[in-house]
Amino acid sequence: MSVKDIVARVKLNKRRKQMKPGEMSFPKAVRAPRRVLVCLPQELRELTLVKQFLPRITELYRSADITLLAMPGVKIADMFPRKGFNILVPTTDQVTWSGLAKNAYIESLKRSGSYDLVLDLNLSSTSWFTSSVLLSMPNAVRVGRGNHLGQPFYNLEIKTKYLRDERNIYRSLLSTLQLLKEGSTTKTPSVGSPLSN
Repeated sequence: MSVKDIVARVKLNKRRKQMKPGEMSFPKAVRAPRRVLVCLPQELRELTLVKQFLPRITELYRSADITLLAMPGVKIADMFPRKGFNILVPTTDQVTWSGLAKNAYIESLKRSGSYDLVLDLNLSSTSWFTSSVLLSMPNAVRVGRGNHLGQPFYNLEIKTKYLRDERNIYRSLLSTLQLLKEGSTTKTPSVGSPLSN
């Protein structure tokens, strides 16, 4: 682990302790979000796969305002269609030396409106930037995959039987969200975020 990683981890742990997550009811919380933030991966191969799943995401959350958040410095304008999406591409000067989103960038995200659901599509590596964005949204459903040493920043982890097959991991994530969204339950228990433990 590099010095940057150690510094990022320490800073994130401090932010995590300061975060006061709200309570939410599952699956109700994922059924009709008004604003969805999709955190895109950094790797070109994963970005290409995610692009194939954009129609599925828009179909799943057709009544929501969907924003795609690229990793800092990654140019996706030529790769991703702007129609139907807001695209945010942070510049490298909006990131701290250790890789976290700067406070000013977090504040600008919050000023643009609150997100109800944040979907982290980073699969191959830990993104300190994405983790810092997730921690800045205590009242959102923060969704990520669960088949790895998980980030403590999700309040909904989705496990799949696939470990390295990115296409099937994305397919499983979206299928599970669809089941939660469309499923009917008579009781939806109120669940606190695991971050509060």
